[in-house]
Amino acid sequence: MPVDGNEQPDKTRSTLLIVGERLFNSLLERFSAPQSVKRNRIILFFLTVTLLTLLLTPGQQFSRPVYKVGEIAASDIRATQDYLLEDRQLTEKKRLDAESAAPYVYDLNVAAPHEITQRFDKAVSSIAAARSAEKSSDRAGLRNSLNQILGIQLSDPEFAAIMRFRSDRVLVGEINRLTGLIFANKVVSDKRLFTSDLAHGIQMQDSRTCELLATLDRSFTAIDLSEAQKRVFEIHLNLTAETHDILLIKKIIAKSLLPNLTLNREATEERRRAAREAVAPILFQLKRGEMIVRSGERFTEDQVRRLGQIYAGRSVVARLAITAGTFCLVMILCYFPYRFARKNVRKFSPGNKDLMLLALVTLFHFTLLRIGLMFSTAMGGALPSVGAANFYYLLPFAFAPMLVRIILNSEVALVYCAVCAPLAGAMFDGSMQVVIFALMGGVVGAHGVRQCKDRGVIYSAGLKVSVVNVALALSFQILGDGFFSLQTVYCAFYALIGGIVNATLVTGIIPAVESLFQYSTDMKLLEYSNLNSPLLHNLMVRAPGTYHHSVLVGNLVEAAAEAIHANPLLAKVAAYYHDIGKVSKPLYFIENVRGGDNKHDKLSPSMSALILIAHVKEGVELAREYRLGSVIIDIIRQSHGSSLISFFYQKAKTQSSEPAAINEQDFRYPGPKPQTREAGLVLLADAVEAASRTLSDPTPARIQGLVQKIINNIFIDGQLDECELTLKNLHEIAKSFNRVLNGIYHHRIDYPEPAFKEKSSGGRKLLENSDSEPPAASPDVDTADKKSSGEGLKRLGSSR
Repeated sequence: MPVDGNEQPDKTRSTLLIVGERLFNSLLERFSAPQSVKRNRIILFFLTVTLLTLLLTPGQQFSRPVYKVGEIAASDIRATQDYLLEDRQLTEKKRLDAESAAPYVYDLNVAAPHEITQRFDKAVSSIAAARSAEKSSDRAGLRNSLNQILGIQLSDPEFAAIMRFRSDRVLVGEINRLTGLIFANKVVSDKRLFTSDLAHGIQMQDSRTCELLATLDRSFTAIDLSEAQKRVFEIHLNLTAETHDILLIKKIIAKSLLPNLTLNREATEERRRAAREAVAPILFQLKRGEMIVRSGERFTEDQVRRLGQIYAGRSVVARLAITAGTFCLVMILCYFPYRFARKNVRKFSPGNKDLMLLALVTLFHFTLLRIGLMFSTAMGGALPSVGAANFYYLLPFAFAPMLVRIILNSEVALVYCAVCAPLAGAMFDGSMQVVIFALMGGVVGAHGVRQCKDRGVIYSAGLKVSVVNVALALSFQILGDGFFSLQTVYCAFYALIGGIVNATLVTGIIPAVESLFQYSTDMKLLEYSNLNSPLLHNLMVRAPGTYHHSVLVGNLVEAAAEAIHANPLLAKVAAYYHDIGKVSKPLYFIENVRGGDNKHDKLSPSMSALILIAHVKEGVELAREYRLGSVIIDIIRQSHGSSLISFFYQKAKTQSSEPAAINEQDFRYPGPKPQTREAGLVLLADAVEAASRTLSDPTPARIQGLVQKIINNIFIDGQLDECELTLKNLHEIAKSFNRVLNGIYHHRIDYPEPAFKEKSSGGRKLLENSDSEPPAASPDVDTADKKSSGEGLKRLGSSR
């Protein structure tokens, strides 16, 4: 259809936006496909429930929160269940005490004298073997061998002295006697350290068998290695040698001595470990609901430790169990109220598109609440004097119910409030105050926008929500015994602002919803009702008869809709656009023909019927092009139902040689039949208004008879079978049609031509009923001019 450039729909939108809208519309069409309605609803339900579960489940179920000592708590933290927590600090203290009380373990080498004697026996044997082999010339090799055997470094005099001894057995026997005397007292490496360990407690065990020999106390005495070496020189050796050599032998013995009572570090650590593990954890009980930290307080080390234990103690299984429980809760709250309303609430019948809208609005709503909760927590930490809970009053709890009421209806909005309020309470740690606040705010907000004809109504509803919010906030403060405090001022102020926040969000979101989902709200319908809109203006210019017909149909359906309590605005706007398809071929419709040839005279009846039927399809395409909304498009499609084009049907039967062969379905509109009361009203008013033009003398009685006849014929034809119009409604519709048509075709009296009296002066005077005199004609104007002027006036408006 050719249209003027200034009448085209807005082409300035970005390509990306257009592509996005087309994709979304394609998704909506696929979701609403009749063959997969049930499957798509199930998918949408579980997808929505899953995403809501992720939004409602506390973040600590997925990631452990981090608290630091000295930070300010943004909100109250209570125990969500009974906990039996370990007092790690006290337990650690007890274990450290047990560790420190564990005795030291010392190994006693009972074979120490024998080991030294064996080394000397081996050494003198090596010397004897060297002598018998006559290898005394290799003294350096022998000396190194002795050093390894004795485990010491022999000096030259010591090596010479031991080489001079000939009685090897006597030497070995004396060394055995001397070491036995020395090790009769226990020898330790450091007597002062041993005395300190002895004060703590020492357990003495056999170094070879690890058998516990004794637990030593302070009465036990020992000598250190240096004292033992001194005692070597005090003991007399029965050797036949020079005194100097005997002294050197004693030096060798003293250097060979080793402690026979030594600390066993590994055994000591094992005893400490056993003592530590023997200490059971010290536990304390934390009852459900017990306060851990209050809002505005600084975290102490003990509180941080307790919270860390609570969150660390939650296993993956426990977290999954909490998430599964939340999922079940959301599923129950979403399904059963919907099921109840579907079966028991008459006007609760959301379609697939409505369900998708509800799902997206719900997810968006709770995303906003989650962000608001995070914001409140942050602000509560930054402003501890205010408290995080007071910022909750700013959150848009009533936003979604208000939006649902504007787009859909009150029944859906009420059920939606009943579902969302407990879900909001679950998000805010099961707060009953949040449930009440969300429920009342949503109900009042939805009620406030029930007749939303302009944006101002939304803000009026927002003010009503503010009043209810303030009342609830004050009630909560009184119940919490905190009415006479500064917190009350904060609560009231934020609750007052919260209503305006809800209204602002609704105002900003509605255009996007209307555009994406092609809903026609009352505000959008008011925009469509503007008779200067591009589409109606083009209809007025190209098809003035159709335009005038549509306006009259709009008047009829508006009055009828008010009579039966339907939607008058929707009915009127749909009536304005129901015949816009005629704009493409206006001269093929009788109301636009102003004399001249009838184009249908040159066409066959079937072709004429096709042209008439095609205007419905063309009207739908125009409505989609101008984005009039799905509800208006549906009424355009249903405005003629499946009614018969009787004129051309009868003409076809008259012209055909076989009238029985004419298929009646070829002369019927494709439908569908009206599905709503508003669509039924448009169909009735369209037929009544068109038929009323055929009345030669439209008296009230004739109008009434015509209206009854048209409505009866449509009813008998079954065109109203699928809409909710009752017989009582039809009676009220007929009465309203009669009233409007009588107003349109009312009779007027015949006004006579103005009579004048000629004055003697040549002037003329109006009759007494005239209110004013016309200006006197100039005496210079001749009769010809008067005649010419009169003929010109008669020709105005005539067609040439």
